[in-house]
Amino acid sequence: MEAEASPFVEHLGLEPVESFFPSSTPFLAFAGVHHKTKVTVITMGKDSIYGDDSNNQQHVDNVGTVSSSLATFLALQQLNGEVDLVLNAGTCGGFQRKGAAIGDVFLTTGVANHDRRIPIPGFDTYGIGKLETVSPKRLSKALGYKTGICTTGNSLDWVERDDELMQENDASVKDMEAAAIAWVSAMNKVPYMGVKVVTDIVDGDVPTHDEFMENLQSAAKSLQEALPRVLEYVCDKTKHSDEL
Repeated sequence: MEAEASPFVEHLGLEPVESFFPSSTPFLAFAGVHHKTKVTVITMGKDSIYGDDSNNQQHVDNVGTVSSSLATFLALQQLNGEVDLVLNAGTCGGFQRKGAAIGDVFLTTGVANHDRRIPIPGFDTYGIGKLETVSPKRLSKALGYKTGICTTGNSLDWVERDDELMQENDASVKDMEAAAIAWVSAMNKVPYMGVKVVTDIVDGDVPTHDEFMENLQSAAKSLQEALPRVLEYVCDKTKHSDEL
């Protein structure tokens, strides 16, 4: 979302890349150099159709697996083999049963889906789509961040069956993009890791949408503080395959 990305883009002094994506897409790209490493940040942009009636018809951010997978694929094609690591940075829900609290920074150890329910042999595991990510063990130790699996679904809230699958996925955090971005990265043989800041407690007592909106700005600030630290660490590495 724009609220998550803008502070980081400004902090690094990245510049817009106007011709990065096809003009028919809403996606945005910003690029620059940090610690002698080329950094490209992409966002999903705004939806051209849907707006928020309570906010003077301002168009909403594109979210979810469809826009994120397409934008990631197009970006990797545009960069054409120049990418050493995909960092998926954003907010997430956290599970108090896994020790998550509002504002915590999580580095992903793996991803899975919890809303692709296909009860046919073979397709069932495909639907869950578990993938390991780059191990953040050293990075977590160096920066003091938590680690865990991120489970992905296309709804902000969840139903009972979702929760059962999230527990089966052993998820520490929940988002709406990670599994899709990781899948596209794997398809292109590019290492992937997520950096997620908790805005809401999935298994808590406060409605998800209320807690998310209440904590979005503070989480974006926390993400702005965490991302440069993560980036400085990974920029010291020349290749990122098995462990950070």
